[in-house]
Amino acid sequence: MVEGLPFLMWRKQLRLLLGSAPSRSLPNFRPSISSSAITQRFTDPSPWQKLRQELGFSLGLAFRAMSSSALLRLNDLQDSPGRKHKKRRKGRGIGSGRGKTAGRGHKGQKARGTMKFGFEGGQTPLRRLLPKRGFKNPFGLTFQPVDLGKIAELINAGKIDSGELISMKTLKDTAAIGKQINDGVKLIGRGAEHIQWPIHLEVSRVTVGAKAAVEAAGGSVRKVYYNKLGLRALLKPEWFEKKGRLLPRAARPPPKQRDKVDSIGRLPAPTKPIPFLPKEQDPLESQ
Repeated sequence: MVEGLPFLMWRKQLRLLLGSAPSRSLPNFRPSISSSAITQRFTDPSPWQKLRQELGFSLGLAFRAMSSSALLRLNDLQDSPGRKHKKRRKGRGIGSGRGKTAGRGHKGQKARGTMKFGFEGGQTPLRRLLPKRGFKNPFGLTFQPVDLGKIAELINAGKIDSGELISMKTLKDTAAIGKQINDGVKLIGRGAEHIQWPIHLEVSRVTVGAKAAVEAAGGSVRKVYYNKLGLRALLKPEWFEKKGRLLPRAARPPPKQRDKVDSIGRLPAPTKPIPFLPKEQDPLESQ
């Protein structure tokens, strides 16, 4: 049964296509429920057959022509003008279509962003597959070694005055040690037989043999503590003067190094030795 607004639209389209055909009123397709109408249904031609006879061409061709020029077709549906933004995805993990992670984003598009260094797509990275070798102590200290034979050679050459205090700055200025001094200087006993006169030194560490050789000649060795900033102020005081800064105060040693040093380092670089005091008058205890 064809009725209502769809039927009117169909009739209007049909009339537009058949502009040359005579305009006739279409029959009423509302079926009657009377018995005479039912018997007449099988005897008289149907309304569609009458319409086909009046129009003079195939009904299938008419439907095909109407579908090609319909007002609304599914394959012509489009968004309103200006609607070009993609729908924002929510609840889809990191990024959610905003391009914050690497890989593929919404609808297969390549997302913007980078992966963190060492990421290999979720598998075990190579840095974890390779075995570890060795151990580096984060609390270890690195000292620049200097032997007594080198000091004796510089004294004989007149570059070091044996009557003055030999500090780490003196050793650096006379090229007894290198320029790369990390945590201080360590005195070793190589060439101890060349020390025939008393000398006084201030270093960070000293071996047992070197200390015994210096004390046997009438000299002394004091183990002093300097932190990183204090060591720079000792070796390069001109840097602070260039920057217009004052020299820092000497730092106290940490608890784990108190038993390994004799006193706190002095700033600026000292030129005279200080005598050793009894244990109860140790400078570390008094400061």
